[in-house]
Amino acid sequence: MNPNDPLDPILRRWEAPVPPPGAIRQEMWRRIARDERTDRVERTTWNVARWFNQPAFAAAFVACCVLVGLFVAELRVSHERHLRQVALAKHYIAVIDPLVADMKGDKP
Repeated sequence: MNPNDPLDPILRRWEAPVPPPGAIRQEMWRRIARDERTDRVERTTWNVARWFNQPAFAAAFVACCVLVGLFVAELRVSHERHLRQVALAKHYIAVIDPLVADMKGDKP
């Protein structure tokens, strides 16, 4: 240790900080809590933005959206085909029904 250290007088004058009064302490913790909530939202937004900045993730997301869109379109087209087939079957039965009734009437 150096007896003529220039920091010695500064360290002798240093005192522990006085704790803030109760109202200031409550305000301080309220602000800290508010900032933590804000930071959480900003971190979540930043994480999502960071994910989409990665080309692999962005490409996978677009591919998933396209596949989901194709699947929904196929479901819709399949349902319309089924409805058309049911309508054709009903129409066919309506056209053939008089003939079926005549054939039943001819039998003794």
